[in-house]
Amino acid sequence: MNDTTRESKQLLHLVFGGELDSLNGTEFKDPSKIDIVGIFPNYASAHTAWKAKAQQTVDNAHMRYFVVHLHRFLDPA
Repeated sequence: MNDTTRESKQLLHLVFGGELDSLNGTEFKDPSKIDIVGIFPNYASAHTAWKAKAQQTVDNAHMRYFVVHLHRFLDPA
């Protein structure tokens, strides 16, 4: 199977997180401790990973996980 016969286009997403300095911001308390969950081939699988990590850290209000749409950086058009 080549790229032209794929049923859906690969849209990479990065899931990462860590402890934030402030509840109102997005700066990490210690960037060296950022948890890289992984890179996923589509939003659905990234969302599943994000949700699992977010639920594991629900007791710490300063912990936040994010989904980054890598495909937008790779192909901005």
